[in-house]
Amino acid sequence: MTVNSAVNGAVGDALGGDPPGGAKARQARELLQRERQTHIAELELLAGQSAPDEAVMARRATLESNLEEIDAALVRLDEGTYGLCEDCRKPVPEGRLEIIPYARRCVKCQQRRR
Repeated sequence: MTVNSAVNGAVGDALGGDPPGGAKARQARELLQRERQTHIAELELLAGQSAPDEAVMARRATLESNLEEIDAALVRLDEGTYGLCEDCRKPVPEGRLEIIPYARRCVKCQQRRR
């Protein structure tokens, strides 16, 4: 299964397709959980460094921030809103979710926040 197929299903769930506990939502959840596990493993590797430099500290901050976003995406799956832009409520484009499966907003709304 690809990220794309799971995301498309999750968007369908959010728009009234399968329920949040449906098969497609479970697939999206599995993808997010794998992403979460990867981030945790990388954080553990970084924690093993004796004297972290600025680049390591910046990477750690990014990983921690991404973990928070992944956890929020998992909550959205439970609520049935995963795949919908938090601002305009339109579906987040599948390509965006393929790249950033925990994206909260469509590109247009995200650019407005910068």
